[in-house]
Order: sequence, then C-alpha cells, then structure tokens
Amino acid sequence: MLVDSHCHLDFPDFAEELDAVVARARAAGVGRMVTICTYLSRFDRVRAVAERYDDVLCSLGVHPHQAAEEMADPTGGGVTVERLVEMAKHPKVIGIGETGLDYYYDKSPRDVQQECFRRHIQAARETGLPLIVHTRDADDDTLALLREGAARGPLTGLLHCFSSGRELAEKAVELGLYISLSGIVTFKKSDELRAIVRDVPLDRILVETDAPYLAPVPYRGKRNEPAYVAHTAATVAEVKGVGAQEMARISTENFFRLFTRAAPPAQAAA
Repeated sequence: MLVDSHCHLDFPDFAEELDAVVARARAAGVGRMVTICTYLSRFDRVRAVAERYDDVLCSLGVHPHQAAEEMADPTGGGVTVERLVEMAKHPKVIGIGETGLDYYYDKSPRDVQQECFRRHIQAARETGLPLIVHTRDADDDTLALLREGAARGPLTGLLHCFSSGRELAEKAVELGLYISLSGIVTFKKSDELRAIVRDVPLDRILVETDAPYLAPVPYRGKRNEPAYVAHTAATVAEVKGVGAQEMARISTENFFRLFTRAAPPAQAAA
C-alpha cells in the first residue's frame, strides 16, 4: 500500500467528485490520505472530509500565506498555542501544520510568519504530534526555528513537498525530521532535487501529492489527486535503486512510524 501524506481534499477542486477521487486512490493502492489544514478558521471543512472517509486523516494548522490573516482573526481566537493544542485533540488530527515560512511569495510579513511558525512548533511539542513544514526560499530561517524548537524538547515532523537545498535536507534529517517528496521529483528539470534524494536515508522518506497541485509526470499540468502518488513513489524508487513495491513498503512504514496517531489498516480494522 501507499500513503499520500499531504493533499487538500477540502479544496473546491474536488467538491464535485470527491467520492470518485477517493475511490480512484483506493484502486491505485493508496491506503491512507492526509488532508491538510491551511486555515484554522476553515478547519471544520478539513475535519468533515476526514470524518467522511475511514482512510482519510487530517492535520491542523495555518499555511504561512495565511499567517497574517489568521493571527489577527479575533472571531476565531487567532493562532495561539493553547488553541492549537485544544483543537488537536480530535482523533482524526495526526499532525500540526502545514506551517512554516514562504519568502518566495511573501503573502504575510516575515516576522508574522516566524511567530506563527513558532507557535505551531510549540504546539507540536506539547501534543507530541509531528510538525508539517512548508518552506520556500527560507532555508536558513526555517532551520534556525526548527533548531530553536528542538532545543526546548522533543520535536518530530517532516519537510513537506521538499524542493529546497541540500543543507536543509541534511540538517533536518540530523534533527530527526523526515523528507516528503511530491510530483516535483518527477519533473525533467529536477536533477538537483533527485541528487539530494539519492542521499536521503530510505528510512526518512515519505511521498505525497500536494493535490490538487504539482501533478507528477505523466499528468503534469493537470489537476493532481491522491491516486497519482504512485507515480511519485515509482520515481523515488528509481532514484534510490529499489523496486516500486519495496519503496511503497518503506515509505508507508516511515509514515506510520512518524504519525503515531494514525493506525495502520490492520489495527484500524481490529
């Protein structure tokens, strides 16, 4: 089986055929999907999707693009460690995020992104749930804040949709984090990324779609969906020099090792 460790099933892109999208994922051997929260104020939508399907789990967090808007939201209580910890008690929530820093678009002021990220890091430490990190053009500050958080106590998590530099990958692995790979790894011009992936330990690799974005080859340019994670996993297997079934097994074991609140299918059925 495969796991799509990061997708956005609550997005309008899937509204008209969500049942069919989930069915196609199951037919492709995807046994678990994690639908990711980007607004605390819209968590109810994310939770509703996770509650609708036994094999869909979810996260809780604020994307750096929305950091300023959500931090200032008085109606929902803003983004506080206490609120994150309380909302994360829902049994379908298996991770904190996505959160992090995006200096490419700078849709929120950088100091606000950093403070929002710090609060998510603290919530992850307090709940014991993995941190789901988005980082773009912010390698140094991302690493600094992760080190700051890890210095205060145990911290687990992953760098999602990894496309950053080698140093961040290596230092994140040293901190105990995992690297999650999206369809970007299949793109023709991603030689540098594949070279980095070649050196990431097998026991630290996860795969994802980030659907509806970043569809892998041969679907590039089309709407992505969880079923396509098989193509990403196949490319990672080729880069790592292992068989596709072995890569599926390893990445799935890695997922359940990291996301301890997510029960494997046999346990979920027991």
